[in-house]
Amino acid sequence: MSSQNFKAAEAVLRVERTSLRVQQPASSGDMVSLAMGEPDFDTPPRIVQAAVEALQAGYTHYAPLLGDKALCSALADEVSAQSGNAVKAGEILVTHGGTAGLAAAILSIVNPGDRVVIPDPTYSLYADLVNMAGGICVPMPCRADLHWDLERLDRALDGAKLFVFCNPGNPTGIVHSRAEIEALGQLVNQHDTLVIADEAYSDLVFTDRPFTSVLHIPAFAGRTLFCQTFSKSYAMTGWRVGYLAGPAEMIAAAARVHNTVNGSVNSAVQRAALMALTQCKDDVKRMYDVYRQRRVLMMEGLSAIPELKLNEPEGAFYCFPAYSLPIPAIDMVSLLREQGIAVRPGSEFGAAGEGHLRLSYAASSEAITEGVRRLKRGLASFK
Repeated sequence: MSSQNFKAAEAVLRVERTSLRVQQPASSGDMVSLAMGEPDFDTPPRIVQAAVEALQAGYTHYAPLLGDKALCSALADEVSAQSGNAVKAGEILVTHGGTAGLAAAILSIVNPGDRVVIPDPTYSLYADLVNMAGGICVPMPCRADLHWDLERLDRALDGAKLFVFCNPGNPTGIVHSRAEIEALGQLVNQHDTLVIADEAYSDLVFTDRPFTSVLHIPAFAGRTLFCQTFSKSYAMTGWRVGYLAGPAEMIAAAARVHNTVNGSVNSAVQRAALMALTQCKDDVKRMYDVYRQRRVLMMEGLSAIPELKLNEPEGAFYCFPAYSLPIPAIDMVSLLREQGIAVRPGSEFGAAGEGHLRLSYAASSEAITEGVRRLKRGLASFK
């Protein structure tokens, strides 16, 4: 068979048919981008130095397939401290970023035809991975305030094998309360549903109430894969290191996928991650304080735009305003690029995201101020 007659595997075609993910052109020239999903900070210097020292010390060989032993031990301590339960050997898997962790988790659980419930709107990678596995995505539209509709969730979970969610939310910026997480715990037990909890933004919470992780709620034990990454908290997106924590049987299945597709994670990078985890909480706090200021700056700017309605973002680094103009989100984004401002269409994150825009305040204060100014100007001109 020549390449001219080549047809991609059905798994690829399923993703191509269904994916909502948008690949925007690179921003250049005078374009102000508020479309990014990563910190604009450089990785803290001592994390970089830890990688340099690891390379010089000979960390240039394959790492153990589940992860560097020292890093796995430190991660086990971290998870144990949050859950109150000792983490046993084989209950941690270091992954190539949160993305590979999510892929390993979903592909190790979902069989063709399995129903998988995801909130709508939510991070678009979840649906792509479910479709790749041949599962059936069951989008669950959220309430007007972007929190879960628990009655709808109860119905959606009937017969579902898996529920996948992120908290804090991408793209919504929502942080689910302890009451919501406890209610979810009751529902997944009632319906005997497995859970993947993506808490990539858990260090970026701006509410007065403490953040509630699935690790804090006993109802999730035994049925949940906890997915975390070093990307957001430590400004390490390009380093590609994350991890899964959960029951040994579920971790072993995920590890089979991860080891088959990815192999072990870069040895020196894992030593840098160990430095981040054990020594860099003050760096996380420094960046958190800047995000807090930028969040207020963006909220104030957006609230002054008549065409927008904003639910107050509670975490992550996103605002997800609804707009009042009768223009599809994908077209709105194209029109706004002509105004010199790059944002992401809400429809990229699910049908319920239509009529919304995702803006990131992981950008400089100057970029936020100018970007919001261009957004206001553009929306006013589209009437």
